[in-house]
Amino acid sequence: MPKYKLTVYEKPTCTTCRKLAKKLTEHGIDFEKVNYYIKPFTKEQLKSLLKKMKIKPSQLIRKKGDAYKKLDLKNNSYSEDQLLNFMIKDPDLIERPIVEKGARAVLARPIDKVDELF
Repeated sequence: MPKYKLTVYEKPTCTTCRKLAKKLTEHGIDFEKVNYYIKPFTKEQLKSLLKKMKIKPSQLIRKKGDAYKKLDLKNNSYSEDQLLNFMIKDPDLIERPIVEKGARAVLARPIDKVDELF
């Protein structure tokens, strides 16, 4: 059985991201952290992750924070492609952490969702 590398897309200051990293470390699981504020997602990369998670961009929108309020996403009906473009431009709109393993990925909220990859 091939061993896939685990990649965690995160914001290091995010409490949930830190809890996930602690959980993985405590369980002896090797993983790579990617700070998507320093290494931003490309549109194709984010599309690929959404496909692996089997969700639409609207399901990955982070509803906390100024970016969400500024675009008034609660009251506007943007297309999924527009939402994807907003997330590429402003990483604050991406819910986190995202964990990728081979052909699968999950939004690890709550962090126990990561167990679905094992």
